[in-house]
Amino acid sequence: MNKKNIRILLEKVKNGKIDINKATSTLKDLPYKDLGYARVDNHRSIRNGFPEVIYCEDKSLDEIEGIINEMLKHDNNILATRAKRKVYDRIKTIAPETIYHQRSKIIFIKTHPIQETESKVLVVSGGTSDIAVAEEAVVTARALGSQVDTLYDVGVAGLHRLLDSLEKLDEAEVIIVVAGMEGALASVVGGLVDKPVIAVPTSVGYGANFEGLSALLTMINSCASGIGVVNIDNGFGAAHLASTIILQIEKART
Repeated sequence: MNKKNIRILLEKVKNGKIDINKATSTLKDLPYKDLGYARVDNHRSIRNGFPEVIYCEDKSLDEIEGIINEMLKHDNNILATRAKRKVYDRIKTIAPETIYHQRSKIIFIKTHPIQETESKVLVVSGGTSDIAVAEEAVVTARALGSQVDTLYDVGVAGLHRLLDSLEKLDEAEVIIVVAGMEGALASVVGGLVDKPVIAVPTSVGYGANFEGLSALLTMINSCASGIGVVNIDNGFGAAHLASTIILQIEKART
């Protein structure tokens, strides 16, 4: 249940269209619902602006289905990350409107229209090998309502590719930079713009890349100001942070 639904419920109580007992019954699972194996946080969208997101790795199909069934009762759009194809095949049987984004491994169930923001997130990738993580950021940000554009394969080995697209950097309010290898792209972008840059190191790279650790350390130690860094391969976390920033920008516009 989100703020809009609570307001509608309270208006119905106020106008006598629903009695207090029925309203209390509707709200009884609002803080969270204890399923035994999971406590579904039905209150999160009210606190944080966005509903809880399901992380599917190491959860059984029955557990994921149970969580989704509970969330469907509360009229929130549902996002499930790191979901394998078999998870989608299972969830499709209970929610036919389910969409699977295979490259990003994200399941999305759209229960109501998404109002797209005026402000824009730009997702930039160093190389084509980074696109899976970049797409996790793209799909997440769009599901959370952010307007999203992309700029892929503009890594520092061919810097002219980035410099030829400076107008895209200028158009965005928040930029997510996804890069593996040595992760230098985030510093380059950070030195070119006057807006928040969220850096995502990826595990893409050869042996001494240490599965993304070298890119992570480069981004943390960036000499460019205004760069925040999330964990390795965490496109979801970057998109959630970017969408939170966008939400504040949109509030300031009104």
